[in-house]
Amino acid sequence: MHFNSPYILYALILVPLAVIFIVWSERKRAADSARLAAASAFARLSAGINPRRKVFSHILLISALFFFIVAAAGPEIGGRLVEIKRSGIDVMIAVDCSGSMETQDIKPSRMAKAKESLSALMDKLQGDRIGIVAFAGVAFVQCPLTLDYSAAKMLLSMLDTRLIPKPGTSLGDAIRVAVKSFPEKERKHKVLILLTDGEDHESDPLGAAKEARKEGVKVYTIGIGKPEGEPIPAVDENGNLSGYKKDSSGQTIMSKLDEMLLQKIALETDGKYFRASGSDIELDRIYDDISGMEKKELKSTTYVKYENRYQYFGLLAFLLLVAEMIISGRKGFWLPWKN
Repeated sequence: MHFNSPYILYALILVPLAVIFIVWSERKRAADSARLAAASAFARLSAGINPRRKVFSHILLISALFFFIVAAAGPEIGGRLVEIKRSGIDVMIAVDCSGSMETQDIKPSRMAKAKESLSALMDKLQGDRIGIVAFAGVAFVQCPLTLDYSAAKMLLSMLDTRLIPKPGTSLGDAIRVAVKSFPEKERKHKVLILLTDGEDHESDPLGAAKEARKEGVKVYTIGIGKPEGEPIPAVDENGNLSGYKKDSSGQTIMSKLDEMLLQKIALETDGKYFRASGSDIELDRIYDDISGMEKKELKSTTYVKYENRYQYFGLLAFLLLVAEMIISGRKGFWLPWKN
């Protein structure tokens, strides 16, 4: 037997307490009566009382209390097999972890904002499998496709601009690694969200986008930063700002958003490009697009659904109370409509 609200069973402590109270009250009543009347008079007053019937009446009351508490706890007896099917799509998120993601043109920084926004997106993607690719000069799978959102969020929180020692922004590698993370035999139900500040001309990102299209992967690109450029902060080991990064000639390095490249990557795969904003409206629009895509069955679970049988215990408790009203502690029957 299972219970829908098992904590209510703690109220069963009232049953022995009620027994103790009834025993105490009956003894006190007998003692009080003995003091108020002589022995012979007390015998005449109690002549009409049937002790056995009175004990039985108390047993009915205690039993009714017991079954009322059990009914309130929601007893579940018997059950049936229920199958739950989860459907969705596979979503890989590729996050730029290069040093330029420390730039603060989006507060508190591009990297901090990216992680915050992606965590909010995961909350919306319930039912879809999700994975994470981290990339800078190279790319690797930070989290394989999973339905465990808590684990994915934990791994997302570990992303940092110091995670990958090789500098650069290898968009092509990020796309290729993400594509290989999807099931090979499928040609649909695949989405890649590429979140970066751009500027890649060495890893052939457009060639990688063509490969993604052949595999049925739709790529959504989100550009973080400003086209006019922003200086890249230099931070120490404790994460404190120590100035701005400079090139070999001593000039401050500017991180520029290459929107044209990101638009071409998205168009190549029938996806869409968005520039990141502080309101995360671009992620809402991507979610709306994903929600309208054809789903596939990701997981099927069978479990036993127990039937709540509280009404039987409640009815039994009610009948016990009715029986107690009819059977009194005196000889014969006591009826409510009689004086």
